[in-house]
Amino acid sequence: MSRFLPKQGWPILLASLAALGTLTSCGRSDGQIDNGPAAREENGADWPLYGRTFSANHYSPLREINSDNIKGLKLAWSLDLNETGSLYTSPVAVNGTLYFAQGYSVIHAVDAATGKLLWKYDPEVPKRAGKKMRTAWGSRGIAYWNGAIYAGTLDGRLIAVDAHSGKLLWSAITTEAPDDGRYITGAPWIFNGKVVIGHGGADFDLVRGYVTAYDASTGRKLWRFYTVPGDPQKGFEDPALERAAKTWTGEWWKYGGGGTVWNAMAYDPQYNRLYIGTGNGTPWNQKIRSPAGGDNLYLCSIVALDANTGKYIWHYQVNPGETWDYNAAMDIELATLKIGGKDRPVLMHAPKNGFFYVIDRETGKLISAKNIVPVNWAKGIDIKTGRPIENPAARFPNGQGFMMSPSSAGAHNAQPMSFSPQTGLVYIPAQENSLWYSDKGVDLKNWKPLRGTGYNTGLSQEPPPRPMPPTKSYLLAWNPLTQKAAWRAPLPALWGGGITSTAGNLVFIGTAEGKFEAHDARNDKTLWSFNAQAGISSQPISYSVNGHQYVTVLAGYRGIVQASPWDYRTQRRRVLTFSLDGKAPSLPDPEPSQPRQFVTDPGFTVDPAKAKAGLGVFITANCFNCHGLNLEAGGMAPDLRESTVPTSREAFTQILHDGLLVERGMPQFSELSPQQIEALQHYIRQTTRAAIAGKATPSAGPQIRQ
Repeated sequence: MSRFLPKQGWPILLASLAALGTLTSCGRSDGQIDNGPAAREENGADWPLYGRTFSANHYSPLREINSDNIKGLKLAWSLDLNETGSLYTSPVAVNGTLYFAQGYSVIHAVDAATGKLLWKYDPEVPKRAGKKMRTAWGSRGIAYWNGAIYAGTLDGRLIAVDAHSGKLLWSAITTEAPDDGRYITGAPWIFNGKVVIGHGGADFDLVRGYVTAYDASTGRKLWRFYTVPGDPQKGFEDPALERAAKTWTGEWWKYGGGGTVWNAMAYDPQYNRLYIGTGNGTPWNQKIRSPAGGDNLYLCSIVALDANTGKYIWHYQVNPGETWDYNAAMDIELATLKIGGKDRPVLMHAPKNGFFYVIDRETGKLISAKNIVPVNWAKGIDIKTGRPIENPAARFPNGQGFMMSPSSAGAHNAQPMSFSPQTGLVYIPAQENSLWYSDKGVDLKNWKPLRGTGYNTGLSQEPPPRPMPPTKSYLLAWNPLTQKAAWRAPLPALWGGGITSTAGNLVFIGTAEGKFEAHDARNDKTLWSFNAQAGISSQPISYSVNGHQYVTVLAGYRGIVQASPWDYRTQRRRVLTFSLDGKAPSLPDPEPSQPRQFVTDPGFTVDPAKAKAGLGVFITANCFNCHGLNLEAGGMAPDLRESTVPTSREAFTQILHDGLLVERGMPQFSELSPQQIEALQHYIRQTTRAAIAGKATPSAGPQIRQ
């Protein structure tokens, strides 16, 4: 994501790290306006950006904590957080202060050595976000530069806050209209006095992707690059978009097109380029948005832009004609590898589609690509053309369904991977999963999109004809030179946290079951484990204060893919910080887990037809994104099976339709009719009673494609 920014005109220092032999981090710029974190970047004292440096390796060169003494790692301090928003984010640490954004971009500053809260800034997102609150993920990361903290908000603002006082410095609207469907969950990226931000929204609305650069000091807009072409009758903003339009068919611009840059980017000071990773198409099904096919540039691509102007330089598309919610928005990590006896500046990438790519940074040409998990949508990647060798059945022709691996959840999703120049390995939170794709029964010619109320898949709502294969998750150590696995360590469930590796031969990762672990970076051995008493969705970071190394992770779970033991109301949300000389008392014992207290409501008579309609509302209104599949909430919202609110039509209407709890994070659904609210009641009651009886109910799983 963002790398630390040099002052324009100051010398560029390439990080050769010759002692490491064939593998090094990519070059970086050493001069800094504030002579703070950048001057200390190579010694690892600070972690100022998502990914720490321009190279975005999520790697710390600190080695005070190492594989020999990791068993002595102790809790230095913990901080319980009162807010209930998600902790699906990565902190930053600069000059002894830790910063992070909880939930709806509520920024916190904490003394990194003691855990004392210094200040908190609330951008009051629920008052502005409207339907965008339904995406619900919250902030994935923030950035520091020159005395300011930068963050995006769900309503589409980019804000800069004074790092010392928590006062707002400036705010910029990054969207084209308040209700244009664009929202921000990703971290800002900073370089050369510019701060760049993308946006999400391609799943939920008619969105056309772009990235925008702003002056980091003032918030003044500098340039914008659109990732897909718009209406040809209105002209093209860039010659690259005119060329891209030749790879689209039909009237794609009426659907927005997609290609949002919702997560990863990287800055390359060696070439003064910004690499952006683009997302899926809108709608997912290419037969609707581009009916005669085509590559649909620049969907699902890595695009290299001139960092000064935002002009196109080159692209590499991992999935031409994307149609599965695959995207290239996962980590873009930069390194120098010795290939064929020569040092090659490369870009490493593990997107959703299951392959690991090594790409030449100068030319954008593919060097190598191999699958990291079992895949069935392609036989492999043609090195000469760079294109996948597709399985024709993966396009689900003529309404024929296809059980595709990986699914839209991806072999690797937004949780960051990490590259260690010390071991030469990339550490990936990898997943094996499948999903049934079909558009049987879909009126492709007359398909109508949902506007901000659900996933625009363009796929069938029918369940698969057979059960989904079981999922697997593991910490994967991958050798980018040989394109082979070095080792695997099983993980308990999907959707744990991101990864940080260190020069101490350690790999840190938090799990969905609530363990914070350190693995030996050279093998799959678990060297240390801590019971966080809450699931972990965030990425740990490491930094030093007064010459001593610390490791911090945020604990508090947020997921939708499977049942979670973490209850929205009772789970702890904490900042946990560790050091070798940590003297904090142990965490208090958690309250004994109690059986779920499902509300029976015996006087309610379930109408199966209304319950089925309620499932449809639950899907299209995007309720599952917070309340979980089959109402098995994953920590982001209350378990509706335990709530008395749906038993009262009046209370349910006040919250859903009237927006009674908007400022507490519950979105308003003013478009729902009384009949739809009633149908939701029947679905909730039916699902609750089935859970009490231990029976299965119709699931949102096959329909949501996520």
